[in-house]
Amino acid sequence: MSLQRVPLSLAGAPALAVHRGPREEALRRGTVLFFHGLGGSKEVNERELGVFADRGLFAVGLDAVGQGERRYPDFEARFAHGNPRLEEEFLQVVQATANEVPAVLDALVSLGADPERLGISGVSQGGFITYRALLLDRRLRAAVALLGSPEWALPLPESPHLHPERFFPVALLSQTAGLDDVVHPRLARSFHERLEPLYAQAPERLRYREFPLSGHMMRPEDWDEAIRDAADWLIRFLS
Repeated sequence: MSLQRVPLSLAGAPALAVHRGPREEALRRGTVLFFHGLGGSKEVNERELGVFADRGLFAVGLDAVGQGERRYPDFEARFAHGNPRLEEEFLQVVQATANEVPAVLDALVSLGADPERLGISGVSQGGFITYRALLLDRRLRAAVALLGSPEWALPLPESPHLHPERFFPVALLSQTAGLDDVVHPRLARSFHERLEPLYAQAPERLRYREFPLSGHMMRPEDWDEAIRDAADWLIRFLS
């Protein structure tokens, strides 16, 4: 049975749903949101959505605020390396996109998604969104953050690393790259060290993995393994 690729609008957010078999069955098995990196779009990670869908999940890629179908007209200027407000612009996008997640989940539940089987994942910028969204909607049961950080460069009270007590019992897998000079792996690594005592009653729900030979653009073999690992994690805790 071939994969189905269906464009959607979920609470105003442009989305791409990928699933195998009848939509209703996939929604009942488990739904995962996936967020792309900075400057990307929901289509960029269609292959990754397909990996999740092949495992039986209803996989939904979304355009982040100001990107994809709703790309800012001045996107290049906003996110130019010489812009002194670059970090502020970035975190505004992270927060605005994460703020949409509860309404997106509402829309998916209205389509038939099992509210007990909702997950989230994302890469780079999408990893930042993943950590933040976990603080905004307790329906999210499982999460995989790839190459993202729970700790923000600007001292904002919304930074997820300031609220470790609000993560348990979400099943959280963080995957980083040891040679990453864009999002340093120590940020997620140290956060997981702080989370460990908070997960003492269910340590199997927390995992940190670092790929020592990869940078922010991961080696293809490492990326493929990270996505397979992400799919395994989501299936384990959403099924």
